[in-house]
Amino acid sequence: MPLSPLQKALRLLRYYRPQLRAVVIGLIAIALSILAWHLLTHYRVNIYVRFINVPSPDQVLERAVLAFSGPQYIEHMLISMRRILIGFAIATVVAVPLGLLMGRFLVLKEIIFPVTEVVRPIPAIAWVPMSIMLWPNNEESIVFITFLGSFFPILINTLHGMVTVDPVLVRAAKCLGANEVAIFREVYFPSSLPQIFTGLTVGMGVAWVSLIAAEMISGQFGIGYFTWEAYSLVQYSDIALGMISIGALGLLSSGAIRLVGRMVMPWLAGR
Repeated sequence: MPLSPLQKALRLLRYYRPQLRAVVIGLIAIALSILAWHLLTHYRVNIYVRFINVPSPDQVLERAVLAFSGPQYIEHMLISMRRILIGFAIATVVAVPLGLLMGRFLVLKEIIFPVTEVVRPIPAIAWVPMSIMLWPNNEESIVFITFLGSFFPILINTLHGMVTVDPVLVRAAKCLGANEVAIFREVYFPSSLPQIFTGLTVGMGVAWVSLIAAEMISGQFGIGYFTWEAYSLVQYSDIALGMISIGALGLLSSGAIRLVGRMVMPWLAGR
């Protein structure tokens, strides 16, 4: 007997109940945060932390409507998104294969790992002067800093994924006659995918932090430059608008990576 539309809707609701619950709780948390922001700015709270000059949500919303009505702010966002896409894509293409090879071949790890551990703690903002000297223009130097920000989390997580592969699976594949390429393709790579996508998600967040720092110091366009310029011009609503835009873009970027991860790893969809 075919199900009625109501029964189908109830079945879908039960199936997606955890996801819907997470969305509802998240929306409630965001609403409460905005309410707290409104109350703190409305009553000009000044108990050590000062909210006297902090713009209220309605002021930021009014400024956002004005900003999105013209092309300039959207252009800033598109430039930052382009820089993120280029730097993150290059970091992924370089770091994932390198991490896989380092995890499989000990000699390669012994050569590269010490160098990466020396360079990795250097914050992105410290690379700005050096990147300006290395690259012929600001655009390439900013993309380079974005690349550095995302490269190391992706590399380390990929390497960790390779190290934690169950050796029983490797021995089983060898007993079944699999060669080195087949073992790499059928055992090491699938087993490392969860850690790889964890590295991609973390790397995306660090890429945004690195990008904004670079744009604030050496950029002439981009959402980071917009936010810093707003601070220089004492336009408080623009500062908050820039910060919220950065957070929203970072959330969408990380969400897109998680979505791709669920598509690539359907066996982890229920976790």
